[in-house]
Amino acid sequence: SWVPNCRPEYLAQCVDKSLKRLKLERIDLYQLHTVDRKVPIEESLGALKAAQDAGKIRHVGLSNVTTQEIDRAKKVLPIVSIQNRYNITDRDSEDVLSYCEKEKMGFLPWAPVGGSGRSSLTKTSNPLEAEAKRHNVSAVQLALAWLLQKSPVMLPIPGTSSLKHLEENMAAAKLKLTPDDWKMIEGAA
Repeated sequence: SWVPNCRPEYLAQCVDKSLKRLKLERIDLYQLHTVDRKVPIEESLGALKAAQDAGKIRHVGLSNVTTQEIDRAKKVLPIVSIQNRYNITDRDSEDVLSYCEKEKMGFLPWAPVGGSGRSSLTKTSNPLEAEAKRHNVSAVQLALAWLLQKSPVMLPIPGTSSLKHLEENMAAAKLKLTPDDWKMIEGAA
Protein backbone atom coordinates (compact mmCIF):
# COMPACT_ATOMS: atom_id res chain seq x y z
CA SER A 1 0.00 0.00 0.00
CA TRP A 2 1.08 3.55 -0.72
CA VAL A 3 2.34 5.54 2.27
CA PRO A 4 2.20 9.31 1.71
CA ASN A 5 5.33 11.32 2.40
CA CYS A 6 4.77 15.06 2.27
CA ARG A 7 7.68 16.13 4.43
CA PRO A 8 9.00 19.43 3.03
CA GLU A 9 12.51 18.13 2.39
CA TYR A 10 11.14 15.10 0.54
CA LEU A 11 8.83 17.24 -1.62
CA ALA A 12 11.76 19.52 -2.50
CA GLN A 13 13.68 16.43 -3.66
CA CYS A 14 10.65 15.22 -5.65
CA VAL A 15 10.40 18.54 -7.49
CA ASP A 16 14.10 18.41 -8.40
CA LYS A 17 13.87 14.78 -9.50
CA SER A 18 10.79 15.53 -11.61
CA LEU A 19 12.56 18.42 -13.32
CA LYS A 20 15.54 16.21 -14.08
CA ARG A 21 13.45 13.25 -15.27
CA LEU A 22 11.26 15.48 -17.46
CA LYS A 23 14.26 17.49 -18.68
CA LEU A 24 12.54 20.75 -17.80
CA GLU A 25 13.54 23.97 -16.10
CA ARG A 26 10.03 24.55 -14.76
CA ILE A 27 6.97 22.36 -14.17
CA ASP A 28 3.78 24.10 -15.30
CA LEU A 29 1.49 22.28 -12.85
CA TYR A 30 2.74 20.37 -9.84
CA GLN A 31 -0.10 18.31 -8.40
CA LEU A 32 0.38 17.24 -4.77
CA HIS A 33 -1.34 13.85 -4.87
CA THR A 34 -2.35 13.50 -1.26
CA VAL A 35 -2.24 15.11 2.13
CA ASP A 36 0.12 13.47 4.59
CA ARG A 37 -1.81 13.25 7.86
CA LYS A 38 1.52 13.27 9.74
CA VAL A 39 2.62 16.62 8.29
CA PRO A 40 0.59 19.85 8.45
CA ILE A 41 -0.46 20.82 4.93
CA GLU A 42 1.02 24.26 5.49
CA GLU A 43 4.48 22.74 5.97
CA SER A 44 4.17 20.54 2.88
CA LEU A 45 3.02 23.44 0.74
CA GLY A 46 5.77 25.65 2.15
CA ALA A 47 8.24 23.48 0.23
CA LEU A 48 6.21 23.85 -2.96
CA LYS A 49 5.95 27.61 -2.39
CA ALA A 50 9.76 27.74 -2.11
CA ALA A 51 10.04 25.77 -5.37
CA GLN A 52 7.55 28.14 -6.97
CA ASP A 53 9.49 31.18 -5.75
CA ALA A 54 12.66 29.62 -7.18
CA GLY A 55 10.97 29.30 -10.58
CA LYS A 56 10.83 25.49 -10.52
CA ILE A 57 7.01 25.31 -10.43
CA ARG A 58 4.55 27.61 -12.15
CA HIS A 59 1.26 26.42 -10.58
CA VAL A 60 0.28 24.07 -7.76
CA GLY A 61 -2.72 21.77 -7.51
CA LEU A 62 -3.92 19.37 -4.83
CA SER A 63 -5.42 15.89 -4.86
CA ASN A 64 -7.66 14.02 -2.46
CA VAL A 65 -8.53 17.05 -0.35
CA THR A 66 -11.48 18.57 1.46
CA THR A 67 -12.69 22.15 1.14
CA GLN A 68 -11.18 22.89 4.56
CA GLU A 69 -7.78 21.65 3.37
CA ILE A 70 -8.05 23.81 0.25
CA ASP A 71 -8.76 26.85 2.43
CA ARG A 72 -5.69 26.09 4.54
CA ALA A 73 -3.57 25.57 1.43
CA LYS A 74 -4.64 28.86 -0.15
CA LYS A 75 -3.18 30.69 2.84
CA VAL A 76 0.26 29.39 1.79
CA LEU A 77 0.11 29.75 -2.01
CA PRO A 78 -2.40 29.98 -4.87
CA ILE A 79 -4.05 26.67 -5.79
CA VAL A 80 -5.21 26.30 -9.41
CA SER A 81 -6.59 22.76 -9.56
CA ILE A 82 -8.07 19.98 -7.47
CA GLN A 83 -7.93 16.30 -8.40
CA ASN A 84 -10.37 14.19 -6.39
CA ARG A 85 -12.14 10.93 -7.17
CA TYR A 86 -15.39 11.80 -8.92
CA ASN A 87 -17.59 10.14 -11.51
CA ILE A 88 -21.23 9.40 -12.28
CA THR A 89 -21.40 6.65 -9.65
CA ASP A 90 -19.13 8.26 -7.02
CA ARG A 91 -20.02 11.86 -6.25
CA ASP A 92 -18.58 12.13 -2.75
CA SER A 93 -16.58 15.22 -3.80
CA GLU A 94 -19.64 17.21 -4.89
CA ASP A 95 -18.87 19.87 -2.25
CA VAL A 96 -15.29 20.16 -3.52
CA LEU A 97 -16.53 20.52 -7.11
CA SER A 98 -18.91 23.31 -6.01
CA TYR A 99 -16.03 24.99 -4.21
CA CYS A 100 -13.90 24.80 -7.37
CA GLU A 101 -16.71 26.33 -9.42
CA LYS A 102 -17.09 29.19 -6.96
CA GLU A 103 -13.32 29.81 -6.86
CA LYS A 104 -12.83 29.17 -10.62
CA MET A 105 -10.33 26.38 -9.97
CA GLY A 106 -9.90 23.44 -12.32
CA PHE A 107 -11.40 20.15 -11.15
CA LEU A 108 -9.67 17.04 -12.51
CA PRO A 109 -11.69 13.95 -11.56
CA TRP A 110 -9.58 10.86 -11.12
CA ALA A 111 -11.24 7.57 -12.00
CA PRO A 112 -13.66 9.52 -14.23
CA VAL A 113 -15.22 6.29 -15.47
CA GLY A 114 -15.09 4.52 -12.13
CA GLY A 115 -11.70 2.84 -12.32
CA SER A 116 -11.58 -0.90 -11.91
CA GLY A 117 -13.38 -1.13 -8.57
CA ARG A 118 -16.98 -1.27 -7.44
CA SER A 119 -18.13 1.66 -9.55
CA SER A 120 -16.45 0.69 -12.82
CA LEU A 121 -18.40 1.57 -15.95
CA THR A 122 -16.36 -0.83 -18.03
CA LYS A 123 -18.27 -3.80 -16.62
CA THR A 124 -20.83 -5.34 -18.94
CA SER A 125 -23.66 -4.90 -16.44
CA ASN A 126 -23.71 -1.35 -15.19
CA PRO A 127 -26.61 0.99 -14.48
CA LEU A 128 -25.93 3.27 -17.46
CA GLU A 129 -25.91 0.60 -20.14
CA ALA A 130 -29.55 1.04 -21.23
CA GLU A 131 -29.24 4.83 -21.46
CA ALA A 132 -25.96 4.48 -23.37
CA LYS A 133 -27.59 2.12 -25.90
CA ARG A 134 -30.38 4.65 -26.41
CA HIS A 135 -27.72 7.19 -27.43
CA ASN A 136 -25.78 4.60 -29.46
CA VAL A 137 -22.65 5.12 -27.33
CA SER A 138 -20.83 3.16 -24.66
CA ALA A 139 -21.49 3.67 -20.94
CA VAL A 140 -17.98 5.13 -20.68
CA GLN A 141 -18.74 7.70 -23.38
CA LEU A 142 -22.00 8.60 -21.67
CA ALA A 143 -20.24 9.03 -18.32
CA LEU A 144 -17.55 11.22 -19.88
CA ALA A 145 -20.17 13.35 -21.65
CA TRP A 146 -21.96 13.76 -18.32
CA LEU A 147 -18.72 14.91 -16.66
CA LEU A 148 -17.88 17.34 -19.47
CA GLN A 149 -21.33 18.92 -19.23
CA LYS A 150 -21.52 18.81 -15.43
CA SER A 151 -19.30 21.82 -14.82
CA PRO A 152 -17.26 24.40 -16.73
CA VAL A 153 -14.28 23.72 -14.42
CA MET A 154 -14.34 19.94 -15.07
CA LEU A 155 -11.42 18.39 -16.93
CA PRO A 156 -11.65 14.59 -16.92
CA ILE A 157 -8.49 12.72 -17.83
CA PRO A 158 -9.56 9.16 -18.61
CA GLY A 159 -6.88 6.55 -18.99
CA THR A 160 -6.68 4.80 -22.31
CA SER A 161 -4.90 1.70 -23.46
CA SER A 162 -5.36 2.02 -27.21
CA LEU A 163 -5.99 4.46 -30.03
CA LYS A 164 -9.53 3.06 -30.33
CA HIS A 165 -10.26 3.91 -26.67
CA LEU A 166 -8.77 7.37 -27.13
CA GLU A 167 -11.05 8.01 -30.11
CA GLU A 168 -14.07 6.74 -28.15
CA ASN A 169 -13.18 8.99 -25.22
CA MET A 170 -12.80 12.01 -27.49
CA ALA A 171 -16.14 11.30 -29.17
CA ALA A 172 -17.83 11.76 -25.80
CA ALA A 173 -17.26 15.52 -26.14
CA LYS A 174 -19.64 15.58 -29.12
CA LEU A 175 -22.53 13.97 -27.24
CA LYS A 176 -25.00 16.65 -26.09
CA LEU A 177 -27.31 15.69 -23.25
CA THR A 178 -30.80 17.15 -22.90
CA PRO A 179 -32.36 17.92 -19.50
CA ASP A 180 -34.39 14.70 -19.85
CA ASP A 181 -31.22 12.74 -20.63
CA TRP A 182 -29.62 14.31 -17.58
CA LYS A 183 -32.43 13.13 -15.29
CA MET A 184 -32.32 9.62 -16.73
CA ILE A 185 -28.55 9.35 -16.35
CA GLU A 186 -28.45 10.70 -12.82
CA GLY A 187 -31.33 8.44 -11.86
CA ALA A 188 -29.70 5.36 -13.39
CA ALA A 189 -26.36 5.81 -11.65
